[in-house]
Parts: sequence; C-alpha cells; structure tokens
Amino acid sequence: MCKMINAVILGLILSLASCSQKAVSGNEAVAESPAEVPVVFNADSAYANVARQVSFGPRVPGTDAHRQCGEWLAARLRAAGAKVTEQTATLKAFDGTSLPMKNIFAQFNPKAENRLLLLAHWDCRPWADNDPDEGNHSRPVDGANDGASGVGVLLELARLMGEKAPQSGVDILFVDAEDWGAEGNDDSWALGAKYFAENPPVEGYFPDEAILLDMVGDKDAVFCKEYFSEQAAPGLAARVRAAAADEGVGERFPNIMGSAVTDDHVKLIENGIPAVDIIDYRVDQQSFAPTWHTAADNLDNISRKTLGDVGKVITRIVYTR
Repeated sequence: MCKMINAVILGLILSLASCSQKAVSGNEAVAESPAEVPVVFNADSAYANVARQVSFGPRVPGTDAHRQCGEWLAARLRAAGAKVTEQTATLKAFDGTSLPMKNIFAQFNPKAENRLLLLAHWDCRPWADNDPDEGNHSRPVDGANDGASGVGVLLELARLMGEKAPQSGVDILFVDAEDWGAEGNDDSWALGAKYFAENPPVEGYFPDEAILLDMVGDKDAVFCKEYFSEQAAPGLAARVRAAAADEGVGERFPNIMGSAVTDDHVKLIENGIPAVDIIDYRVDQQSFAPTWHTAADNLDNISRKTLGDVGKVITRIVYTR
C-alpha cells in the first residue's frame, strides 16, 4: 500500500481520545452482551492467504507475478460462491508508465440493496524506496503487509460468507495500481480505486459504506483513527471501534487520532461513498510500520495474531449489520 501521510497535523481539529460515558439516573446501566457472530474467523487461513500471494513474487502491474496472482484471487472468490467481475484498463502512472490494471470485484448476496464494500489493494510497490539500504531502492517489495495482508483477511472472510451468507449485501474489491505513486503527488496514488469509483463495474453500483484494510499484518500494528475516515464516515468508524471492543481487541484500535492518509478510501469518499481506512499508523513515531516500502516487508514480519484481530472485527461488522 503506497500511502502518503497528509501532514497537516490534526491536533486542532478533533479532540483526541474522548471516551464517552452514558449518564444514568438511578440504577447503573447494565451492559448488553455483544451480539453472537455465527462464524469463526480463522487467522491461520488468513496467514496462508498472505503466504500464497507472496509466493508469486512482487505483484507489480505488468509482471507475470501480478497476472498469476490476479487469476488466483479471482478463482478463490468464485470458489467461495461470489459473483465476480474483473475490471481491466490501462492506466497512466505519474512517470508515464502504462499500467495494465485489474480490479477484482466480488458480490455476496448480490440482490440485497443495503451494501457494504470491503476492499484492499493487491499490487506491490515497484521500488523499496524507503529502505535504509540504497541498493534496494530500485527493487520491488514483497508486499506481505502492504497489500497482501488486507487481501488475506478478506479472502478468509469470503470463505466464511460462502459457508454462511450474511443477511445484508457484502462486496469485496481487490483494487489494483495503488502503490505506483510519488511522494508529494497525492493524485499519483490509488489509480485503480479512482477508476473503480468513476467507472462502476456493475451498472448503478453504489455501496452504502466501505471499509478499506491496509497494512493489517504487522505484529505491533495499531489502528488509530484516520482523519478522512472520521470526517466522511464517523458512524462507521465508531462501529469499527465498538466491534473491536466487543471482540476484546480494543487496544489495537485506540480512540486517538492518527493522521490524514492518502489511500484508496479517499477516492471513494471523493465520489460520495462514506469510507473508513483501517491502517497501521504509529502516532509516537509519526509513521507507518517500519517495514513500509522496504525490503523487509516480507512474510517474516506478518503476525497471525494481528490478522486474526482485524479479521474478527470485520467479521463482526459483516454479520451484525
């Protein structure tokens, strides 16, 4: 995931970490038990999905690894019973490179009107330009965390939905051409998401809300509030944190502001779709995970525990809508 921090920092905009308490007159409020989720998210399965993607090699648009992985992703979604549409186009990168893009769009319960879109980018950064070793700056990254982690979680969720359909409509989008961008050029990122939002693959498609997963596999991941998400979809963002609390993983989703991040969700927001970005951002370091855009973004740095924590939160949201 090729993300840029939009550094206008946000201390003036929202009060950090406001924990609300319900005022109760008389007797103390009795906390309700969380709703039961009818399926169990399997973190080992999500990890295996990440490992399989990495095994193809860096999924840079235009490479054999990219083509082969795209075919595998579409096949996995079809095997889960989804209605799959592959959206292809040739996009122009900031440096003039022609990028053969493939967005992979899968629908579960396609006739339902109330629709949640879940997405993650599946392409890899073509250069490890944040690596401390300059010798790696021209080499592509494995993208185990930055790309494959979000896709791995959503593939496991697709498997679960194939076994037990949710009551509402759920769509999964593996979006392409996210990570071929340039620092300081916000428009150079998330080209596949921009194309999807402006050219829906299904006529009239417009989800009620969307959740993006990006860099959700590092062992020390922390998913703070993201500024654009809080502005565009505060209710959905609050539901994400409530689901994390219900699943006992609230520490992963602290009620503090991270940053404003240029990511795929922004392209949806710009087209009127309320969207939230679940992304690992370290407030104390003012940065993403240390493996971001480096040669160390490999399978060795992926945590089953983190994948499972995020997967349980998303699964709860899907099955309690």
